[in-house]
Amino acid sequence: MSTATTVGTQPPADLSMNETPYPPLPSIRRIVENGAGALQRYPDRTSSALVGALSARLGVGPEAILVGPGSAGLCQHLVQALGPKPEVVHPALSFEGYPLIIRNVGARGVPVPMDGYRHDLPAMAAAVTDQTRCVLLCNPNNPTGAVLHRDEIEDFLARVPADVPVIIDEAYREFVTDPQVPDGMDLYRAHGNVCVLRTFSKAYGLAALRVGYAVVPPRVTPLAAMTGAVFFPNSLAQAAAVASLDEAVTPELTRRCAELAVSRSRLIDDLRGLGLTVAPSEANFVWLPLGERATPFADRAREAGILVMAIPGAGVRITVGTGEANARLCAFVRTALAAGL
Repeated sequence: MSTATTVGTQPPADLSMNETPYPPLPSIRRIVENGAGALQRYPDRTSSALVGALSARLGVGPEAILVGPGSAGLCQHLVQALGPKPEVVHPALSFEGYPLIIRNVGARGVPVPMDGYRHDLPAMAAAVTDQTRCVLLCNPNNPTGAVLHRDEIEDFLARVPADVPVIIDEAYREFVTDPQVPDGMDLYRAHGNVCVLRTFSKAYGLAALRVGYAVVPPRVTPLAAMTGAVFFPNSLAQAAAVASLDEAVTPELTRRCAELAVSRSRLIDDLRGLGLTVAPSEANFVWLPLGERATPFADRAREAGILVMAIPGAGVRITVGTGEANARLCAFVRTALAAGL
């Protein structure tokens, strides 16, 4: 993770990691603070309370649920468990962790070029062969914020052999407002080869605790469990995640996601108003397709005390931050464009 020095009296505005701009809910913070008194105890290695809460919330049996170190960590567990075929099909401009995950498990990535900001699902289906271990989809896509709609995913699943697992990464699901974007759980229930990844890091604001979950065909659960870390997630993560699923906190979490979606739209409009091209987004970040200007833009932003994530030669991903951070970003953009960046 990059750092920036304080500019004047202002601390850096970190808009590079897709973290929520909201602090933990008071009730969740109290649970973590109180749990510090039992740090000498090992966590429940089966995460029974969290698995039970997720089972009740999602309407699936506990045998279909895996919990672990965020959606990225669980993705690696799944890709490893689904071996031994050597290839993993994935979109070429998506979560930067996918290529590393694939290499870490000794597989070979098959990156499929994007169709603009979106997955090219027909091309991805065509890339599936008898050597394919699994397919990765990211919906909404990180870093572009683009989404896949229900009909096109159904068409894609109809073209993929039923014995090829399709992992749908829904780390940003809670920020989606487009009604045509399907709930991955509906796809899971309709197709025996679909796995769904979700996390408590983004909308739930538990990024520091590293906890997420996967919903998988029950036959996959014991295989993936064998690849997971022992005693993970930790006790504080488990307790905070269980509390985050409580119906008493759901309205506040829903309100925060709705407010962020409004801030996202406002930020997109403001950046477009300054003359930048901004991709449509259904996540908690926006994508600037700056091409070769991506790295210079990020470098100049860092000098101004604003951290963003650049993908060299492609673009810049910017997290939707607080109102103050978003205003600082727009002020920087105005100055940078006036200077000819």
